[in-house]
Amino acid sequence: MKHYFIVSLCIIFSFGTLNGVHTGSGIMTFDTVPGWGLDENGKSQIGSCHGSIVIDKAGNIYTSANKGLFVFKPDGTLVRTHIQEDLMEMHDMEIREEFGVEYIYAARNKGGIGIKFHAQTAQIVLTLGFPKESGLDIDVLKPTAITVAENGDIFLSDGYGSSKIFKFDKTGKYLKHFGGPGDGLKEFHTPHGMTLDTRYDSHRLLICDRNHQPIGRLLHYDLEGNFIQVAASNLSWPTSVAIQGDYVSVPSLEGRLSILDKRNAVVSVLGYNADPGEDVGGWYRVKQEDWKEGIFHGTHGSYWDKNGNLYIQDWNIDGRIMKLVRVK
Repeated sequence: MKHYFIVSLCIIFSFGTLNGVHTGSGIMTFDTVPGWGLDENGKSQIGSCHGSIVIDKAGNIYTSANKGLFVFKPDGTLVRTHIQEDLMEMHDMEIREEFGVEYIYAARNKGGIGIKFHAQTAQIVLTLGFPKESGLDIDVLKPTAITVAENGDIFLSDGYGSSKIFKFDKTGKYLKHFGGPGDGLKEFHTPHGMTLDTRYDSHRLLICDRNHQPIGRLLHYDLEGNFIQVAASNLSWPTSVAIQGDYVSVPSLEGRLSILDKRNAVVSVLGYNADPGEDVGGWYRVKQEDWKEGIFHGTHGSYWDKNGNLYIQDWNIDGRIMKLVRVK
C-alpha cells in the first residue's frame, strides 16, 4: 500500500455538464452521471446525509439520510420514501435475501442500535441494543457498521463508542465481542465500516479501522473475532467497504474512492479531491451549489450494481448521491 498515489493515480477528464466526467484508470474507469437523483428543479431530494447505500435484486437503490430512507430507480427517479423516526440516521446498511424476502440491516447513530427491517415495507423485525450480558461497563452503543454472515450471525461495530465489535446470532442473542480502543496491531481506532468479505473461500470480516495511525487501514478478522491480517494501510480515513467479485470499493473522508483487488492492492482511485481545505474537517458543510462534477468530498458510502456501476454517497449537508457508470 506504500505506492498508493503512484500505482492508482486518478485520471479525470471533463467532457462538460451533459456528458459528465471520466474518472478512474484501467479496467476501473467510470463516467459520472450528472444530476442523478435530483428533482425536476435540479435540487437534492434527500437532505443532510451521513449514511449508506444498498441495492435490491430488482435494481432499486436505497440510501439513508438523516431523516429516513429514500429509494431510487437506476435512472435516478425517486420511487418511495420512508420518513419515520425509527429509520432516522442509519449510518450503515447491508441488504440480504432470506427465504425469498429482502431485509436491510442497519447501524443507527440515533438510538444507538442495530435494526433489521423489511426492504419493501420498512417494517422493523429485529432490534439490537447494548447486550448487558457482555459484562462491559457501557451505557449505550454508538454503532457505525453492521454485517451478516451466511448463517445469519450479525456483527455490529460500536465504532463511535467502545471500538468493540459485537456478535449476535440471527435471533439477536448476544454471542461475544472483540477488539477495543488503541493503535496497536489488534486494536481498533474507530472501526467505522465493515462487511463480509466474500472474496475468499472462508468468508471473513473486512473492517475499516478509520482513525488508526498511520491514518486508516483495512483489517481481516475471522468470524470468531480472531485477527487475520492488515489487508491494506495508509488509506486516509476509510469509511466503508463494498464487495463485488474480486474487488472492493473503499470511500475516504478525504474526498476519493479507492478500488482494491483481491490482493488488496489499489488499482484505481475515483473522484480525487486535491484540495484538503475543502474536505478534511469541512466536507459535511459543502453545499449543493459548491459540488463539482467528478470531485468527491466526504465520501462515506458506496455500492455496486450487477453491471459493475457504482453508487456513492458523500457525507453532505444537502444530500449528495452520485452514479458512476463503468466504462467497458
